[in-house]
Amino acid sequence: MAIRTKQFQILTDADLAWELMTDVFTPDEGHGPAAPFFEYALTSSWQDKTYLRLDRFWLDGDLPVGFAFYEDDPNRIHFTLRPGYEYLAGEMIDYAETAFPAFDGSRELALNQGQTALIREAETRGYEIVHREENKVFDFSTGQLSHPLPAGYRFVDPDRVDPLKAARCMWLGFNEGSGPFVGWETPGTGPHELYQSVLGATLAPSPHATYDRTVVIADENGDYACFAGMWWVKKNGLAYLEPLCTVPEHRHRGLAAAALSEHDRRLRPLGARLMTGGVNDFYRRIGYRDAIVTLHYTKIEKEAK
Repeated sequence: MAIRTKQFQILTDADLAWELMTDVFTPDEGHGPAAPFFEYALTSSWQDKTYLRLDRFWLDGDLPVGFAFYEDDPNRIHFTLRPGYEYLAGEMIDYAETAFPAFDGSRELALNQGQTALIREAETRGYEIVHREENKVFDFSTGQLSHPLPAGYRFVDPDRVDPLKAARCMWLGFNEGSGPFVGWETPGTGPHELYQSVLGATLAPSPHATYDRTVVIADENGDYACFAGMWWVKKNGLAYLEPLCTVPEHRHRGLAAAALSEHDRRLRPLGARLMTGGVNDFYRRIGYRDAIVTLHYTKIEKEAK
C-alpha cells in the first residue's frame, strides 16, 4: 500500500500522534520523543499553535509511521519514525525544510542519537551539530528513590489538590517569584494570566493526561510549595515527569527530590520502569542517569574562500 501524508489537526489527531509515539517508544527514545512530549505542549500556553497545521503524518494505510512536528518553537523540528520505514527519512527532512518557517534565517532539527537514518539524511543535506543535550532518566530496576520529605511539609491528597493553589505554585515556580501573583492578592490581577499560564490546562486536560498522578507538597500554612506533574503511560511503563517546579522561597530544602521519591513509591507497584527528568545535574545527584541524547542540528553558513 502506498504511503500517504496527512496534516495534523489539533481537534482530532492527538490520538494518532499518541498511537505512533507509544508504539515506537524505547528507553533512549531512539525512534523519537515519548508521547507526552508532544501532547503536553498542546495544552501549554508557551507553545505557538499558529503553525500546528504544518505538522505532518506519514501513514501506511491507517497506520501512522512517521511524524514531523514542533514542540515549542516552529523553527525546531522533531521527528518520530517507525522502524521499517527508515526510507522516509529524507522525504521527512525535505518536508521540514520547505514547510516550517525559519524566522531567523536558520532551521533546527532536533534528533535523538538513535535516529540514525534521519541523522544520515540531515548530514547529507549539510546539517551540523550545534548543541548536544543529555536528559536524565531514572531506571526503576537499578534502585529506589527514597529522599525524605522535610519537616514542616506534607503531601497533598491527590483527590484534594486545589487547582487555583496549584496554578499559583506553578506561576511562582516558573517565573522566579515575579509576575502578577507576587503577594497573591496583587491589585488588578485578573484571571486571564492564570488561565493562560497553567489553570486552563488543568481544568481542560488533554486526552491522555493523568492529573490524578500529580504529587503536590504543601507547607505548614497549606500553601503549595512544590508541584510534580506526572504523565503515566502504562503501555510503555513510562512515568513522564512534566512539569516540576518549586516556589523560590522553598528551594534547596529537598522538596523536589522528595516529590520524585513519592512518585517512585506510587508508580513502582503499577509496573513503572522508567521516570524521565531533565538536563539539570540535580537529577543525577538524586539517582538518575544520562539516557536520552538529543542532537541539535542546523546548517552552518560556510565562509567564501
